[in-house]
Amino acid sequence: MAIVEVSVVPVGTGSTSLSRYIARAVKVAKESGLKCQLTPMGTIIEGDLDEVLEVVKRMHEATFSEEVRRVVTTIKIDDRRDKRQTAEDKVRAVEESLGARSA
Repeated sequence: MAIVEVSVVPVGTGSTSLSRYIARAVKVAKESGLKCQLTPMGTIIEGDLDEVLEVVKRMHEATFSEEVRRVVTTIKIDDRRDKRQTAEDKVRAVEESLGARSA
């Protein structure tokens, strides 16, 4: 299972506010049926790598419009194949390590 962080940024909108454009991409992720989490800097999607990459492509395409003619999409992939791991598992492991250090 892959954990993918995707950031879709429309370029040249004439405004510093991008939320209405980014919402189009996030909607695609949420409607995909895959587990996803919106963060301040991107969206985390979990699932089969091929399925996730197809969703990422649809997110990228959904951001284009008459006023958005350029989109920059950044993808970070964690594809672990030795065991099943979720985003929550990764966070929990770090938090446990923090707890062990402060004890």
